[in-house]
Amino acid sequence: MAPMPAPFSTAFATRCAAILAVCVSFAALAQPTDADFAAARDAYRAGDSARLDHLAPRLKGHLLEPYVQYWRLRLKLDDADPAAVRAFLERYADMPLADRLRGEWLKSLGRRGAWELFAAEYPARVAEDVELSCYAAQLQLQRKRDGDNPALEVRRLWFSGHEQPEACQPLFGALLAQGALSARDVWARFRLAHEAGNFRFAARIAGELPPSERPSPREFQRIDRGARAALAKGEFRWTSPTDRELALYALDRVAQTDVAAAHEAWAKWRARLPEADRLYGNLLVAYVGARQLVPAASNWYREAEGASQNEAQRAWRVRAALRAGTWSEVVRAIDAMPPDEALDPAWRYWKARALAATGHEQDATRLYGGLATEPNFYGFLAAEALGASIMPISEPLAPEPDALSAFAARDAVQRVVKLSALDLRTEAQREWVAVVRGLDDGGLLLAATFAQSNGLYDRSINTADRTRRRHDFALRYPTPFGAEIEAAARDNGLDPALVYGLVRQESRFVSNIVSTAGAVGLMQLMPPTARWVARQTGGEDRAARLDNPSLNVRLGAYYLRYVLAKLDGLPVLGAAAYNAGPGRAQVWRGAVPLEGAIYAETIPFNETRDYVKKVLTNAMFYQARLGLRYVALHDRLGVVAPRGAAANIEKNVERSIDQGVDSGADTAVAVPDESPADRPEPDR
Repeated sequence: MAPMPAPFSTAFATRCAAILAVCVSFAALAQPTDADFAAARDAYRAGDSARLDHLAPRLKGHLLEPYVQYWRLRLKLDDADPAAVRAFLERYADMPLADRLRGEWLKSLGRRGAWELFAAEYPARVAEDVELSCYAAQLQLQRKRDGDNPALEVRRLWFSGHEQPEACQPLFGALLAQGALSARDVWARFRLAHEAGNFRFAARIAGELPPSERPSPREFQRIDRGARAALAKGEFRWTSPTDRELALYALDRVAQTDVAAAHEAWAKWRARLPEADRLYGNLLVAYVGARQLVPAASNWYREAEGASQNEAQRAWRVRAALRAGTWSEVVRAIDAMPPDEALDPAWRYWKARALAATGHEQDATRLYGGLATEPNFYGFLAAEALGASIMPISEPLAPEPDALSAFAARDAVQRVVKLSALDLRTEAQREWVAVVRGLDDGGLLLAATFAQSNGLYDRSINTADRTRRRHDFALRYPTPFGAEIEAAARDNGLDPALVYGLVRQESRFVSNIVSTAGAVGLMQLMPPTARWVARQTGGEDRAARLDNPSLNVRLGAYYLRYVLAKLDGLPVLGAAAYNAGPGRAQVWRGAVPLEGAIYAETIPFNETRDYVKKVLTNAMFYQARLGLRYVALHDRLGVVAPRGAAANIEKNVERSIDQGVDSGADTAVAVPDESPADRPEPDR
């Protein structure tokens, strides 16, 4: 073939060079995009390391590039180059990501026994972590000097009713082998496990006992199959310490399902036990009975007088006395608490109530006075007991524009905004916590103002809530989506302050939030609940997204109206039903009329008890914020009718809603009895 003429070859080369220069120029001008970042996030969530590596070069210089580098290391952490991990930790030392990666890397090193690397990095950790503590003790065990016993440092972790991380098990084994954990310690953990409802775990713990004290698997099987019968018949050797523990295990099992039967059977045999075991058994029954709202529980607590009690057991002693209406016992129970525990606002308020009820008015007034200035549930109640009312006074901050601009320009703050926009809410929260850590009231209010102005209502509320002396209640209790919320309240005949209070507690006004259980939007509706409400109201687009604020609050307000009508119209019952389901809210009524504040205080679920108090407290602040007529918290709580008195209301509840609610069999099947949001677990 003849050679190409030189002029043509030169021209061709020149054109190629020009094209290449243009391509390079465009590449240099190309900026990393949020779409590329979102694709990288999805690749990480899918565990697709190859796809993530392919996308990473495109994200050079992106504000969130550190997250891409973190994800790349995280997916290959067990095989990561230590130099690459250390380079990341040094480069991003001021970011929460560094602490996260350090903790995860240390756990990887501990699992692999890479003790030299572990020893070099462990001192730099920030957060305490049980698993890391156990790996650190394992390291010390490798290097122990004469007289050292690193395993003893984690001995305290043994005393838990829950399974501890795998990293702790070799240390527990060493302690047992050395005799540093005695049979008594094993029995102590056995008790903690069954008290926590972890009966299978309790049986496994018993396997660590010396052979002479160890119950056989057959004995556990016998109790697990028929605990009630075994307890009723007293099928235990009462002189044997092992059998006494099995009897207490059986007692706890029976109490979980029928505490009255457990108490009756226990009363027949408890005299055969030594005093310490007898009191412990009495306490088991009293504590379970109190959480099951059994009227006799307060008397049962008196039978347990002298037993060692933990914080939860002491709290439920007070609550049992409240349900029983025995004010003198309320005082005794609170006085039996350690001093720092008794200073909790709940116990200060209930002690004041009890003192007032037993004729000690001056002492009660002094306690009320100390509480009445506190902007919380008990502060409102205390102020009302004194004939006053809390009117929240704000001292808003007007941030200088330069100060706001400087705050907004911080890389960490910009990352929070970007992470929130890209649906990485947990990561945004971690970054924000680091941003506001250590700020004084002025700094917190400036940060909260910035967050609110950028639609980060959850960050704004939580930050404004942290001020100690200077408060801005407009930041703590904002009114975004006001048109939608107030229209939904008006259309359903609801108090707008209550609806705002519920939305604040459910979602912090984050319209697209989705809970781990699948509840969506401002009022945290579960899709089945939303579909049921849509059928009742008619005309709703079932395909519409629940993160649409207008749709979400319309459906949520209708459901709130439904549960209120089902539950005497009392906000305290409605809030309990919204969180835990109408069925539970009904079951928690008393056998006699019950003050609403006592009902709220004795809700058996920790989450729901806290939720109800906060929703009603929120409503008090919102009525002031909206300029509504003052309604006392005591009146909002009202008096909760007994279970029997509520039965007739429940029978015809749909008619009390309106004609838009279907009647007949279809409604009976379709009406949801669970919470529209997350379903809380019982307090154990």
